[in-house]
Amino acid sequence: MVAHVTTVAFEGVDSREIDVQVQMSSGLPAFSIVGLADKAVSEARERVRSALSALGLALPPKRITVNLSPADVQKEGSHYDLPIALGLLVSMDILPAEELTHHIVLGELGLDGMIAPVSGVLLAAMAANGADKGLVCPATNGSEATWAGNNEILAAPSLLSLINHFKGSQILSPPEQTKPERPEHLLDLADVKGQESAKRALEIAAAGGHNLLMSGPPGSGKSMLAARLAGILPSMSAREALETSMIQSIAGQIEEGRLSMVRPFRDPHHSASMPALIGGGQKARPGEVSLAHNGVLFLDELPEFSRQVLDSLRQPLETGRAVVARVNAHVTYPARVQLVAAMNPCRCGHLDDPAIRCSRAPKCARDYQSRLSGPLLDRIDLFVDVKAVPPMELDRAPSGETSRTVAARVTKARLRQRERLEACEMKVPGSTKGIFCNAQADGNLLAHIAAADEEGRALLLQATEKLRLSARGYHRVLKVARTLADLADDEIVSRPHIAEALSFRRLQTD
Repeated sequence: MVAHVTTVAFEGVDSREIDVQVQMSSGLPAFSIVGLADKAVSEARERVRSALSALGLALPPKRITVNLSPADVQKEGSHYDLPIALGLLVSMDILPAEELTHHIVLGELGLDGMIAPVSGVLLAAMAANGADKGLVCPATNGSEATWAGNNEILAAPSLLSLINHFKGSQILSPPEQTKPERPEHLLDLADVKGQESAKRALEIAAAGGHNLLMSGPPGSGKSMLAARLAGILPSMSAREALETSMIQSIAGQIEEGRLSMVRPFRDPHHSASMPALIGGGQKARPGEVSLAHNGVLFLDELPEFSRQVLDSLRQPLETGRAVVARVNAHVTYPARVQLVAAMNPCRCGHLDDPAIRCSRAPKCARDYQSRLSGPLLDRIDLFVDVKAVPPMELDRAPSGETSRTVAARVTKARLRQRERLEACEMKVPGSTKGIFCNAQADGNLLAHIAAADEEGRALLLQATEKLRLSARGYHRVLKVARTLADLADDEIVSRPHIAEALSFRRLQTD
């Protein structure tokens, strides 16, 4: 007799059903796991044996073979422990086979029989819901699984409690869904003194989801401004939160099963490698650009990053996805991010300061800024020069707008965009799939939602020729102008909107 238990293998943010087949046959005692299993899966033998022993059960002196089918799919992770253990219990006639037929099972076993949390439970729950099956998972991951839908969820703290549930002597209570995490104690934009132009650029970036690059001397407030972007961004929609949580589930970063409505804010150090930023490694894990999906990727000291690493961002910024290609894996992670970057105008940072002017200017600035490739800069919508704050300004009390006031305008602008996109979707179904803000629009959709009037179109064409803007640059100016019109509560993109969008197009220090 061969016992069958279903689990899943993860391929990016997709999952694939795996049939765990357990057979006990005559022969010399042995315990083999086959089916392209990695070391963590192969080590399940000892964890399962010890967990059963903790329950007073011993494996029979037979030849035990566990096959993970299909055998040509790489199996990774410790979540195969529980399905292997349950398959053995079915083969030992301790559990009835029909009890497990309609469940997807995953979980890591401790030596004492307790079931430890694993990553990817949200994806497994969605797969179970799509296949009209129940889910068996660790109790710690139970609330996370509830966000996938209405499928039956058995969240067991231990192997013994799960056995008792299937035998009917102890019924496991369904897990409770935790409330989504809401933003709390966010930094206030009013704390930033001066920098009105930079604040305006930050508001535009938040309202339209645009990429932003700030350039200025050390201590001018670039990082301070970026840290306050989260306070003016709108909360994620339910769909965006689910997309983001799927990636966090794969990375094991969902805490207490609580989905977050707060947009991710990732700020990797400039020493980050390409696999750390884009994704990859031996198991093709998501990188920072995917962990920031639907949120902000902040790169401080931008030219200090490796040029190869920065150029690897070009494709994710353009397509909204990160493709990790390896010999034994080819996975795609969502990577629709808002890039916010900060840099000094030169290595010493004092290019425009007459008191401590850089001694190697302008060559120092040219060499430093040349670390950023033209194609990468072409993917940035807003460039803003952040000047040093005058001493008199530092001595004054903060007098600018609060994050709450700015966030209200941003939310209103995002609502206008959502209504416009919904109207487009009704006219042409599928035309706005995966698009939530102006910065993500392209092609025919952009021409439909951001068409400028005659004066605005004439100015844009003139600027495109004079500034030698690429086709991408042309469209990005149009996207920013559409956002400016939304902030002004204007339906038509006009010449003033185009003019202001063009004013943010190039660095002042170029």
